[in-house]
Amino acid sequence: MKLLEGKTAIITGASRGIGKGIAQVFAQHGANVAFTYSSSVEAAQALEEELNATGVKAKGYQSNAANFEQAQDLVKDVLAEFGQIDILINNAGITKDNLLMRMGEEDFDKVIEVNLKSVFNMTKAVQRTMLKQRKGSIINMSSVVGVKGNAGQANYAASKAGIIGFSKSVALELGSRNIRSNVIAPGFIETEMTAKLDESVVDGWRNAIPLKRGGQPEDIANACVFLGSDLSAYVTGQVLNVDGGMLT
Repeated sequence: MKLLEGKTAIITGASRGIGKGIAQVFAQHGANVAFTYSSSVEAAQALEEELNATGVKAKGYQSNAANFEQAQDLVKDVLAEFGQIDILINNAGITKDNLLMRMGEEDFDKVIEVNLKSVFNMTKAVQRTMLKQRKGSIINMSSVVGVKGNAGQANYAASKAGIIGFSKSVALELGSRNIRSNVIAPGFIETEMTAKLDESVVDGWRNAIPLKRGGQPEDIANACVFLGSDLSAYVTGQVLNVDGGMLT
């Protein structure tokens, strides 16, 4: 059953990792996909071809969601190409980890800009379209770290906690127009980035998780399908922890 048939989604930061997994699963569910990437041109082209081969319409855009004007231009381009925007997934994010005593101002500012300001930029950019349509689903990617904090990640935790407060506020503002705003807080998800880590460290993390495994990008993607589809028509302002029980 294709739960997203006829819907168009924008997914930021989708050339790899969780974003790529979301794009692939959305295409399987019949969604047309506009996705952004920052520098991985070849990976983006390969993904675009892969998604189009499934029979949906897909297009990659090199765009920096942390830049206000670029976010506005992106939404104009997507509307011109696809005609509608039903789902926005703010997934783009970076880390610049360090203990607070060693963290430079630039490392704090950059993480807030890319992780949090991008959510403001993109939400503001799609708002008018969704208000006109009187429908829309905004899904913002936070993290377990945004819920409980983490030593050495004060900048990242602040950005991801900010996303939760922002999303709940948007849910209150736009609910009367049938626009929903929800948050997913992934736990330890195994991607290309985690594959570079020491296997014994990763095993230690897996063992500390009640489900005894790391999550896969599809685990996050499936939660996004629920929040993007009409199955969650009465769900807004919520934080869904997809973490194998880490925060239990």
